[in-house]
Amino acid sequence: MAVFRNIIIFILIIGFTSFAVYSQEQAFFFSEHFNDLSNWKPIIFPKIKKHSLYSVESDGHNRYLKAESDSSASGLAYKKEFNVYKFQKLRWKWKTEGIYNKGNAKTREGDDFPIRVYIMFKYEPQNAGFWEKVIYNSAKLIYGEYPPHSSLNYIWANMLHEDTVITSRYTDRSKMILLQKGKKNLGKWVVQDVNIIEDYQKAFGKKPPHIGSIAIMNDSDNTGESSISYMDYIEVYRMSE
Repeated sequence: MAVFRNIIIFILIIGFTSFAVYSQEQAFFFSEHFNDLSNWKPIIFPKIKKHSLYSVESDGHNRYLKAESDSSASGLAYKKEFNVYKFQKLRWKWKTEGIYNKGNAKTREGDDFPIRVYIMFKYEPQNAGFWEKVIYNSAKLIYGEYPPHSSLNYIWANMLHEDTVITSRYTDRSKMILLQKGKKNLGKWVVQDVNIIEDYQKAFGKKPPHIGSIAIMNDSDNTGESSISYMDYIEVYRMSE
């Protein structure tokens, strides 16, 4: 399911994304504080009937994204693509009220997470080898668009894995970066600040394609469990000179 999910996510994303135009001086590609969801579009999986719920909540002072999953799966995708070499820093603040007891990043059956941030990297035909072009051209005939070249998944893992990077059990082109593990920080706001280029090189052993798209998801269709998670803000920005 996950390999097809990644393909569907990417196809849905590129169906409504445009490439961002920015000046040399612009520090942020975007800084989203979830006053509303106008910058985001839903990701719906055709074979999954029950969808996760995303809404903007307020505590009286701040607004934040609320992501609820109950034996469900769907996500949110930011509308615009960006150049990861121009804006390689990603920062957000998240928390979750519960993990999935059956969740396990090392199994197909446990491939659910209470909150994750996807970066899908766009396939670049000009940099592909012969057989890679054959595979991607064949996929394009089926899906109408090229599937993603690869993806990074920043996850709140359900278990205390020793690993910091885990390859998806569905495809070796999807790597999971384990930022939080288990119950240690449940109910607490945690700030994550990552470098996309460095993490990609650590996960794949090479540099990433240039263009990326971002998505957020809380899914529990495999485990059949439920959880509520939150995101206070998410930002993509350039490194300081």
